[in-house]
Amino acid sequence: MIVNIWMTLGKALDLYPERIGVIDGDRSYTYQQVGTRVAGLARYFQKQRISPQDRISILEVNSHTFLESYYAAAGIGAILNPLNYRLAAREVAYILNDAGSRWLIAATRFADVVRGVLKEGVPLEGIIWIGTPSNESFPLACHSYEDAISTSIGTFEPVMVDEHQVAHLYYTSGTTGRPKGVMLTHKNVCSHALGTIAELKLVDTDVWGHIAPMFHLADAWAIFAITWVGAQHVMVPQFEAEAVMATIEEQKITLSNLIPTMLNLMIKHPRVGDYDFSSLREILSGGAPIAPELVRSIMETLGSDYIQTYGMTETSPYLTFSILKAHLKALPPDAQLKYKSKTGRPAIGVDLKVVDEQRYPIAADEQQVGEIWVRGDTITPGYWNQPDETAIAFSDGWLRTGDLATLDSEGYVNIVDRIKDMIVTGGENVYSTEVENVLYMHPKILEAAVFGVPDERWGEAVNAAVALRTGETATAEEIIAFCKEHIAAYKAPKTITFLEELPKTGSGKIYKKGLRDPFLQKKADS
Repeated sequence: MIVNIWMTLGKALDLYPERIGVIDGDRSYTYQQVGTRVAGLARYFQKQRISPQDRISILEVNSHTFLESYYAAAGIGAILNPLNYRLAAREVAYILNDAGSRWLIAATRFADVVRGVLKEGVPLEGIIWIGTPSNESFPLACHSYEDAISTSIGTFEPVMVDEHQVAHLYYTSGTTGRPKGVMLTHKNVCSHALGTIAELKLVDTDVWGHIAPMFHLADAWAIFAITWVGAQHVMVPQFEAEAVMATIEEQKITLSNLIPTMLNLMIKHPRVGDYDFSSLREILSGGAPIAPELVRSIMETLGSDYIQTYGMTETSPYLTFSILKAHLKALPPDAQLKYKSKTGRPAIGVDLKVVDEQRYPIAADEQQVGEIWVRGDTITPGYWNQPDETAIAFSDGWLRTGDLATLDSEGYVNIVDRIKDMIVTGGENVYSTEVENVLYMHPKILEAAVFGVPDERWGEAVNAAVALRTGETATAEEIIAFCKEHIAAYKAPKTITFLEELPKTGSGKIYKKGLRDPFLQKKADS
């Protein structure tokens, strides 16, 4: 079967036209209404002569407009580039320039970011504003999102799209500080949607809570799987623990994916006992390791099943689920909890192996550690305009994830470390090299090293160890503020450790393990 993203909406339009498909605050839309709005936006794009494979970027919180934009771009064969709204203007500008985006869809709440982007000289052709635009003039064509939809009269026929065409372009932080655009094709997206429908047993009575950000694949995948089965989407613009709990109760959400930070804030909220979570059948979590005791608390507090997930932007995203095999459900509760807390077993459609440094499969003994390699229809064809990076990432058709894991006799993997010095803080990936590059821009800093330290709220927190130049003085607040001027606030160090000299290995490299170990020991002793 040849697949494309538009067909997932087409199925809902054929089978569930009168069903409420999307709820966004006090607004709700049937699937027929969603289809009409998407068609209007697609026609508008075509009037602007946006062609197949042209790039359209979007800067928006979770909303019905985000969902509509995903489908309108797919309908005309364009490539949608979701933007992380937490990035600084110069970071957004880099992505827009690298992607070659022609148009930007942006919520008016991000007008200051857009203003900063335009000052960087990004050659956009126009902006579609979600919300009421201000009277301030911008040096290019600006249009209202709702006007664009309502004034685009006429029929719309989706273009013929080859399943191997690129549909989405997601940017991840590069290990050298240069963001990489991950290309996902229509086949990648649709294969993943079909796999998750089967794995999670999604049906038309399900209600998905869009709580994790839709610019991130932790949530975006659900747009297509949930629509395909005719289930319901409920939008939560941005995470706030009590608002999420109230929405789960009010809208009777049946499942969602939240990062451990979000779940931790919810179950430890003083009013968590005031809300009814009986509609929940499953909570998924990924983006950071999770402790078994937190899993236990989540299941007890929310009264739902729990599934640990693992994936990457490059893999659409899910590679594994900690869903129990039938015979494992007969184990005692503590033994089941051990499996539920693991990284999980391979998802349908994913070939996965764990190999040692010589590329031989590791023993399934939960002791030997190797790197996870994967392949399948959900795996990216590579990085946008970066053939060298693509070649490095793949080996004999397998994507090398860079994640180190053990393997058990049941086929469940468990990540124990990362090859790259990546920090996962609040579900966001932060690469130490990118932050270090900014620290080295500070005129008072001689040496710098960045690493993750355990944090109860964020999973990991960004920590920097610095040595100042001779005769210089600086405060932690000064250095953190400097970082926030150059990169997104969540990437900036939460704490600064001042040392006269950073520890080195025998070869003269900064010894990060020696910097990180005291924090890990302190956590173990607490």
